[in-house]
Amino acid sequence: MNGTLAYIGLVVFFVLIGSMFAAAEIALVSLREGQIRSMANRGRRGVALQRAEGFALALGPTVDRIASLTRPVIWLLSKLTDLVVRLAGGDPNAKSEQMSDEELRELIDSHETLGEEERRIVEDVFEAGDRQIREVMIPRTEVDFLDSSTPVFKAAREALHQPHSRYPVIRGSADDVIGFVHVRDLLHPEMASRSLRVGELARQTLVLPWTRPILAAMADMRREGMHLAIVADEYGGTAGIVTLEDLVEELIGDIKDEYDVDEGETTVHRGGDVEVDGLLNLDDFEDETGLELPEGPYETVSGYLMQQLGRIPQVGDWVDFGDRRITVREVEGRRVGRVLVTAVPPVVLVDPDHPISIEPSPEPTPAPDPTVEEQSAPEHARSE
Repeated sequence: MNGTLAYIGLVVFFVLIGSMFAAAEIALVSLREGQIRSMANRGRRGVALQRAEGFALALGPTVDRIASLTRPVIWLLSKLTDLVVRLAGGDPNAKSEQMSDEELRELIDSHETLGEEERRIVEDVFEAGDRQIREVMIPRTEVDFLDSSTPVFKAAREALHQPHSRYPVIRGSADDVIGFVHVRDLLHPEMASRSLRVGELARQTLVLPWTRPILAAMADMRREGMHLAIVADEYGGTAGIVTLEDLVEELIGDIKDEYDVDEGETTVHRGGDVEVDGLLNLDDFEDETGLELPEGPYETVSGYLMQQLGRIPQVGDWVDFGDRRITVREVEGRRVGRVLVTAVPPVVLVDPDHPISIEPSPEPTPAPDPTVEEQSAPEHARSE
Protein backbone atom coordinates (compact mmCIF):
# COMPACT_ATOMS: atom_id res chain seq x y z
CA MET A 1 0.00 0.00 0.00
CA ASN A 2 2.81 2.36 0.95
CA GLY A 3 4.57 1.56 -2.35
CA THR A 4 1.44 2.40 -4.33
CA LEU A 5 1.08 5.75 -2.58
CA ALA A 6 4.74 6.48 -3.24
CA TYR A 7 4.28 5.80 -6.96
CA ILE A 8 1.20 7.99 -7.02
CA GLY A 9 3.14 10.73 -5.28
CA LEU A 10 5.96 10.49 -7.80
CA VAL A 11 3.51 10.68 -10.70
CA VAL A 12 1.86 13.74 -9.19
CA PHE A 13 5.26 15.30 -8.55
CA PHE A 14 6.43 14.78 -12.14
CA VAL A 15 3.09 16.05 -13.48
CA LEU A 16 3.52 19.21 -11.42
CA ILE A 17 7.10 19.62 -12.61
CA GLY A 18 6.02 19.13 -16.22
CA SER A 19 3.18 21.61 -15.83
CA MET A 20 5.58 24.13 -14.34
CA PHE A 21 7.98 23.71 -17.27
CA ALA A 22 5.15 24.03 -19.80
CA ALA A 23 3.77 27.15 -18.14
CA ALA A 24 7.24 28.68 -17.83
CA GLU A 25 8.04 27.96 -21.49
CA ILE A 26 4.78 29.48 -22.69
CA ALA A 27 5.30 32.55 -20.49
CA LEU A 28 8.91 33.07 -21.54
CA VAL A 29 8.25 32.54 -25.25
CA SER A 30 5.30 34.95 -25.21
CA LEU A 31 7.35 37.77 -23.71
CA ARG A 32 7.89 40.72 -26.02
CA GLU A 33 11.17 42.57 -26.22
CA GLY A 34 9.71 45.55 -24.40
CA GLN A 35 8.54 43.34 -21.52
CA ILE A 36 11.99 41.77 -21.24
CA ARG A 37 13.60 45.21 -20.97
CA SER A 38 10.99 46.22 -18.42
CA MET A 39 11.78 43.13 -16.33
CA ALA A 40 15.48 43.89 -16.44
CA ASN A 41 14.92 47.49 -15.34
CA ARG A 42 12.49 47.02 -12.47
CA GLY A 43 13.49 43.63 -11.07
CA ARG A 44 11.23 40.97 -9.56
CA ARG A 45 7.74 42.00 -8.59
CA GLY A 46 4.54 39.99 -8.08
CA VAL A 47 3.14 36.81 -9.59
CA ALA A 48 -0.06 36.75 -11.62
CA LEU A 49 -1.18 33.75 -13.63
CA GLN A 50 -2.88 36.04 -16.14
CA ARG A 51 0.37 37.83 -16.95
CA ALA A 52 3.21 36.18 -18.77
CA GLU A 53 5.67 38.71 -17.39
CA GLY A 54 4.88 37.97 -13.73
CA PHE A 55 4.76 34.23 -14.27
CA ALA A 56 8.14 34.30 -16.01
CA LEU A 57 9.65 36.26 -13.11
CA ALA A 58 8.42 33.66 -10.63
CA LEU A 59 9.51 30.55 -12.51
CA GLY A 60 12.57 31.89 -14.25
CA PRO A 61 15.14 31.15 -11.49
CA THR A 62 13.98 27.55 -11.06
CA VAL A 63 14.02 26.91 -14.79
CA ASP A 64 17.50 28.46 -14.98
CA ARG A 65 18.89 26.08 -12.33
CA ILE A 66 17.38 23.03 -14.02
CA ALA A 67 18.69 24.23 -17.39
CA SER A 68 22.19 24.49 -15.91
CA LEU A 69 22.02 20.88 -14.72
CA THR A 70 20.79 19.63 -18.09
CA ARG A 71 23.13 21.79 -20.18
CA PRO A 72 24.88 18.81 -21.89
CA VAL A 73 21.54 17.34 -22.98
CA ILE A 74 20.37 20.73 -24.21
CA TRP A 75 23.61 21.21 -26.19
CA LEU A 76 23.17 17.80 -27.85
CA LEU A 77 19.54 18.50 -28.73
CA SER A 78 20.51 21.92 -30.10
CA LYS A 79 23.13 20.41 -32.41
CA LEU A 80 20.68 17.78 -33.61
CA THR A 81 18.12 20.52 -34.30
CA ASP A 82 20.68 22.50 -36.31
CA LEU A 83 21.45 19.37 -38.34
CA VAL A 84 17.78 18.82 -39.13
CA VAL A 85 17.38 22.47 -40.16
CA ARG A 86 20.37 22.24 -42.52
CA LEU A 87 19.03 19.02 -44.04
CA ALA A 88 15.73 20.81 -44.65
CA GLY A 89 17.55 23.59 -46.52
CA GLY A 90 17.33 26.23 -43.79
CA ASP A 91 19.91 28.32 -41.96
CA PRO A 92 20.10 27.57 -38.22
CA ASN A 93 21.90 30.88 -37.63
CA ALA A 94 19.18 32.95 -39.28
CA LYS A 95 17.22 35.28 -37.04
CA SER A 96 13.46 35.23 -36.78
CA GLU A 97 11.48 37.22 -39.34
CA GLN A 98 10.68 40.80 -38.49
CA MET A 99 7.08 41.86 -38.04
CA SER A 100 5.66 43.16 -41.31
CA ASP A 101 3.82 46.46 -41.62
CA GLU A 102 0.55 44.61 -42.13
CA GLU A 103 1.05 42.57 -38.95
CA LEU A 104 1.94 45.72 -37.03
CA ARG A 105 -1.21 47.44 -38.29
CA GLU A 106 -3.35 44.49 -37.23
CA LEU A 107 -1.67 44.56 -33.82
CA ILE A 108 -2.49 48.25 -33.43
CA ASP A 109 -6.09 47.77 -34.61
CA SER A 110 -6.61 45.05 -32.01
CA HIS A 111 -5.02 47.07 -29.19
CA GLU A 112 -7.81 48.02 -26.81
CA THR A 113 -6.07 50.96 -25.13
CA LEU A 114 -5.85 53.01 -28.35
CA GLY A 115 -8.73 55.37 -29.06
CA GLU A 116 -10.26 56.05 -32.46
CA GLU A 117 -8.28 59.27 -32.96
CA GLU A 118 -5.01 57.58 -31.97
CA ARG A 119 -5.65 54.73 -34.41
CA ARG A 120 -6.30 57.23 -37.20
CA ILE A 121 -3.05 59.09 -36.50
CA VAL A 122 -1.06 55.84 -36.47
CA GLU A 123 -2.68 54.81 -39.76
CA ASP A 124 -1.81 58.20 -41.28
CA VAL A 125 1.79 57.73 -40.15
CA PHE A 126 1.93 54.38 -41.97
CA GLU A 127 0.49 55.95 -45.12
CA ALA A 128 2.88 58.92 -44.91
CA GLY A 129 5.81 56.51 -44.72
CA ASP A 130 4.95 55.26 -48.21
CA ARG A 131 4.53 58.69 -49.80
CA GLN A 132 6.98 61.22 -51.22
CA ILE A 133 7.00 64.98 -50.84
CA ARG A 134 6.15 65.50 -54.51
CA GLU A 135 2.68 64.19 -53.63
CA VAL A 136 2.06 66.89 -51.02
CA MET A 137 4.17 69.83 -52.23
CA ILE A 138 2.79 73.12 -53.48
CA PRO A 139 3.64 73.18 -57.23
CA ARG A 140 5.71 76.07 -58.50
CA THR A 141 2.76 77.42 -60.50
CA GLU A 142 0.95 78.07 -57.20
CA VAL A 143 3.92 79.59 -55.33
CA ASP A 144 4.29 83.35 -54.78
CA PHE A 145 7.97 84.11 -55.42
CA LEU A 146 9.81 87.36 -54.70
CA ASP A 147 12.60 88.48 -57.00
CA SER A 148 15.86 89.35 -55.32
CA SER A 149 16.02 92.72 -57.13
CA THR A 150 12.66 93.90 -55.76
CA PRO A 151 12.92 96.82 -53.30
CA VAL A 152 12.00 95.86 -49.77
CA PHE A 153 9.26 98.49 -49.45
CA LYS A 154 7.57 97.20 -52.60
CA ALA A 155 7.83 93.57 -51.46
CA ALA A 156 6.35 94.60 -48.11
CA ARG A 157 3.32 96.09 -49.87
CA GLU A 158 2.82 92.86 -51.81
CA ALA A 159 3.19 90.72 -48.67
CA LEU A 160 0.45 92.69 -46.92
CA HIS A 161 -2.07 91.37 -49.45
CA GLN A 162 -0.91 87.74 -49.21
CA PRO A 163 -1.64 85.17 -46.46
CA HIS A 164 1.90 83.74 -46.36
CA SER A 165 4.60 84.26 -43.73
CA ARG A 166 7.58 83.12 -45.85
CA TYR A 167 8.41 83.74 -49.50
CA PRO A 168 11.03 82.04 -51.68
CA VAL A 169 13.48 84.51 -53.18
CA ILE A 170 14.56 83.92 -56.78
CA ARG A 171 17.13 85.46 -59.06
CA GLY A 172 15.27 86.05 -62.29
CA SER A 173 13.85 82.53 -62.65
CA ALA A 174 11.91 80.18 -60.39
CA ASP A 175 14.62 77.57 -61.07
CA ASP A 176 17.21 79.80 -59.38
CA VAL A 177 16.07 80.05 -55.76
CA ILE A 178 18.63 81.78 -53.54
CA GLY A 179 16.74 81.52 -50.25
CA PHE A 180 13.61 82.76 -48.55
CA VAL A 181 12.51 85.85 -46.67
CA HIS A 182 10.17 86.10 -43.68
CA VAL A 183 7.41 88.68 -43.71
CA ARG A 184 8.77 90.09 -40.43
CA ASP A 185 12.01 90.93 -42.22
CA LEU A 186 10.07 92.94 -44.78
CA LEU A 187 7.88 94.77 -42.25
CA HIS A 188 10.61 95.54 -39.74
CA PRO A 189 10.50 99.26 -38.79
CA GLU A 190 14.16 99.76 -39.67
CA MET A 191 13.49 98.72 -43.27
CA ALA A 192 11.40 101.86 -43.90
CA SER A 193 14.46 104.12 -43.69
CA ARG A 194 16.87 101.91 -45.63
CA SER A 195 17.19 101.29 -49.35
CA LEU A 196 17.52 97.52 -49.59
CA ARG A 197 16.69 94.79 -52.04
CA VAL A 198 14.93 91.56 -51.09
CA GLY A 199 18.01 89.56 -52.03
CA GLU A 200 19.97 91.23 -49.22
CA LEU A 201 17.52 89.87 -46.65
CA ALA A 202 17.27 86.36 -48.04
CA ARG A 203 17.94 83.54 -45.61
CA GLN A 204 19.41 80.17 -46.51
CA THR A 205 16.84 77.52 -47.31
CA LEU A 206 16.77 73.74 -47.51
CA VAL A 207 16.55 71.98 -50.88
CA LEU A 208 15.07 68.47 -50.97
CA PRO A 209 14.63 66.08 -53.90
CA TRP A 210 11.02 65.47 -54.77
CA THR A 211 11.48 61.73 -54.18
CA ARG A 212 12.29 62.29 -50.49
CA PRO A 213 9.85 60.37 -48.23
CA ILE A 214 7.53 62.53 -46.15
CA LEU A 215 8.79 61.34 -42.76
CA ALA A 216 12.43 61.70 -43.80
CA ALA A 217 11.76 65.23 -45.08
CA MET A 218 10.08 66.12 -41.81
CA ALA A 219 13.14 64.88 -39.90
CA ASP A 220 15.43 66.92 -42.19
CA MET A 221 13.44 70.11 -41.64
CA ARG A 222 13.28 69.63 -37.88
CA ARG A 223 17.01 68.97 -37.70
CA GLU A 224 17.85 72.08 -39.75
CA GLY A 225 15.21 74.24 -38.04
CA MET A 226 13.53 75.03 -41.34
CA HIS A 227 9.82 75.65 -41.88
CA LEU A 228 10.08 75.88 -45.66
CA ALA A 229 12.03 73.78 -48.16
CA ILE A 230 12.47 73.97 -51.91
CA VAL A 231 11.53 70.79 -53.78
CA ALA A 232 13.84 70.02 -56.71
CA ASP A 233 12.89 67.72 -59.58
CA GLU A 234 15.13 65.18 -61.28
CA TYR A 235 16.48 67.83 -63.67
CA GLY A 236 17.56 70.20 -60.90
CA GLY A 237 14.74 72.65 -61.49
CA THR A 238 12.27 73.90 -58.92
CA ALA A 239 9.25 71.61 -58.72
CA GLY A 240 7.61 73.51 -55.87
CA ILE A 241 7.89 74.09 -52.15
CA VAL A 242 6.89 72.16 -49.05
CA THR A 243 6.34 73.51 -45.56
CA LEU A 244 6.61 71.82 -42.22
CA GLU A 245 2.91 72.48 -41.76
CA ASP A 246 2.15 70.57 -44.97
CA LEU A 247 4.04 67.54 -43.67
CA VAL A 248 2.45 67.66 -40.21
CA GLU A 249 -0.99 67.86 -41.81
CA GLU A 250 -0.33 64.51 -43.46
CA LEU A 251 -0.18 63.01 -39.96
CA ILE A 252 -2.88 64.83 -38.00
CA GLY A 253 -5.12 66.37 -40.66
CA ASP A 254 -5.66 69.93 -41.91
CA ILE A 255 -4.51 72.82 -39.72
CA LYS A 256 -6.52 75.99 -40.27
CA ASP A 257 -5.76 79.49 -39.04
CA GLU A 258 -7.36 82.90 -39.46
CA TYR A 259 -5.30 83.70 -42.56
CA ASP A 260 -5.95 80.52 -44.52
CA VAL A 261 -7.72 81.07 -47.82
CA ASP A 262 -10.71 78.80 -48.37
CA GLU A 263 -9.81 77.73 -51.87
CA GLY A 264 -10.16 74.30 -53.35
CA GLU A 265 -12.80 73.21 -50.86
CA THR A 266 -14.86 70.14 -51.68
CA THR A 267 -18.49 70.82 -52.55
CA VAL A 268 -21.11 68.09 -52.31
CA HIS A 269 -24.18 68.74 -54.47
CA ARG A 270 -27.61 67.26 -54.23
CA GLY A 271 -27.79 63.79 -55.68
CA GLY A 272 -24.28 62.85 -54.54
CA ASP A 273 -22.24 64.81 -57.11
CA VAL A 274 -18.90 66.01 -55.73
CA GLU A 275 -16.86 69.00 -56.93
CA VAL A 276 -13.19 69.14 -55.96
CA ASP A 277 -9.99 71.01 -56.76
CA GLY A 278 -8.07 69.73 -59.76
CA LEU A 279 -4.81 69.89 -57.78
CA LEU A 280 -5.89 67.23 -55.30
CA ASN A 281 -3.43 64.36 -55.23
CA LEU A 282 -4.75 60.86 -55.84
CA ASP A 283 -4.97 59.90 -52.17
CA ASP A 284 -6.88 63.04 -51.18
CA PHE A 285 -9.10 62.66 -54.24
CA GLU A 286 -10.01 59.15 -53.08
CA ASP A 287 -10.75 60.42 -49.58
CA GLU A 288 -13.08 63.13 -50.91
CA THR A 289 -14.89 61.18 -53.64
CA GLY A 290 -14.35 57.51 -52.83
CA LEU A 291 -12.92 57.03 -56.34
CA GLU A 292 -9.50 55.33 -56.49
CA LEU A 293 -7.74 56.38 -59.68
CA PRO A 294 -4.92 54.21 -61.05
CA GLU A 295 -1.34 55.26 -60.48
CA GLY A 296 0.62 56.64 -63.39
CA PRO A 297 2.96 59.44 -64.51
CA TYR A 298 0.92 62.01 -62.60
CA GLU A 299 0.23 63.01 -59.00
CA THR A 300 -3.08 64.89 -59.23
CA VAL A 301 -6.53 64.42 -60.73
CA SER A 302 -5.64 67.19 -63.19
CA GLY A 303 -2.66 65.14 -64.37
CA TYR A 304 -4.88 62.06 -64.71
CA LEU A 305 -7.31 63.94 -66.97
CA MET A 306 -4.47 65.32 -69.06
CA GLN A 307 -3.00 61.83 -69.46
CA GLN A 308 -6.36 60.33 -70.43
CA LEU A 309 -7.28 63.09 -72.89
CA GLY A 310 -3.82 63.32 -74.42
CA ARG A 311 -4.03 67.13 -74.54
CA ILE A 312 -4.63 70.20 -72.40
CA PRO A 313 -8.12 69.80 -70.90
CA GLN A 314 -10.88 72.24 -71.77
CA VAL A 315 -14.01 73.16 -69.87
CA GLY A 316 -16.63 70.49 -70.49
CA ASP A 317 -14.17 67.65 -71.19
CA TRP A 318 -14.95 64.46 -69.33
CA VAL A 319 -13.44 61.06 -68.66
CA ASP A 320 -15.36 57.99 -67.48
CA PHE A 321 -13.81 55.74 -64.86
CA GLY A 322 -15.94 52.78 -63.84
CA ASP A 323 -19.43 54.04 -63.11
CA ARG A 324 -18.28 57.63 -62.44
CA ARG A 325 -17.70 60.54 -64.78
CA ILE A 326 -15.07 63.21 -64.10
CA THR A 327 -15.97 66.48 -65.82
CA VAL A 328 -13.79 69.59 -66.11
CA ARG A 329 -15.66 72.55 -64.59
CA GLU A 330 -12.93 75.21 -64.53
CA VAL A 331 -9.54 75.69 -66.18
CA GLU A 332 -6.84 77.95 -64.74
CA GLY A 333 -4.24 78.66 -67.38
CA ARG A 334 -3.18 75.26 -68.68
CA ARG A 335 -4.31 73.18 -65.73
CA VAL A 336 -7.65 71.96 -64.47
CA GLY A 337 -9.02 74.15 -61.70
CA ARG A 338 -12.17 72.30 -60.64
CA VAL A 339 -13.68 68.95 -61.56
CA LEU A 340 -17.13 67.48 -60.98
CA VAL A 341 -17.55 63.79 -60.20
CA THR A 342 -20.95 62.40 -61.17
CA ALA A 343 -22.51 59.06 -62.04
CA VAL A 344 -22.20 57.97 -65.67
CA PRO A 345 -25.57 58.57 -67.36
CA PRO A 346 -27.30 55.40 -68.59
CA VAL A 347 -26.85 54.48 -72.25
CA VAL A 348 -29.90 53.28 -74.28
CA LEU A 349 -28.99 50.82 -77.06
CA VAL A 350 -31.37 50.78 -80.05
CA ASP A 351 -31.55 47.90 -82.53
CA PRO A 352 -31.65 49.40 -86.09
CA ASP A 353 -33.82 46.49 -87.29
CA HIS A 354 -36.38 47.18 -84.60
CA PRO A 355 -36.54 50.93 -84.12
CA ILE A 356 -38.26 52.23 -81.07
CA SER A 357 -40.98 54.81 -81.73
CA ILE A 358 -41.54 57.12 -78.81
CA GLU A 359 -44.97 58.72 -79.04
CA PRO A 360 -46.04 61.52 -76.77
CA SER A 361 -48.43 60.41 -74.12
CA PRO A 362 -52.04 61.50 -74.83
CA GLU A 363 -53.38 64.35 -72.83
CA PRO A 364 -55.91 63.29 -70.22
CA THR A 365 -59.55 63.83 -71.21
CA PRO A 366 -61.28 66.17 -68.79
CA ALA A 367 -64.22 64.75 -66.90
CA PRO A 368 -67.63 65.79 -68.32
CA ASP A 369 -69.47 68.55 -66.51
CA PRO A 370 -72.93 67.33 -65.49
CA THR A 371 -74.24 70.87 -65.64
CA VAL A 372 -73.28 71.20 -69.27
CA GLU A 373 -74.93 67.87 -70.13
CA GLU A 374 -78.10 68.94 -68.45
CA GLN A 375 -78.16 72.22 -70.33
CA SER A 376 -77.55 70.56 -73.70
CA ALA A 377 -80.20 67.89 -73.23
CA PRO A 378 -83.30 67.99 -75.49
CA GLU A 379 -86.36 69.81 -74.33
CA HIS A 380 -88.49 66.71 -74.12
CA ALA A 381 -85.87 65.01 -71.99
CA ARG A 382 -86.03 67.81 -69.42
CA SER A 383 -89.80 67.77 -69.34
CA GLU A 384 -89.84 64.16 -68.53
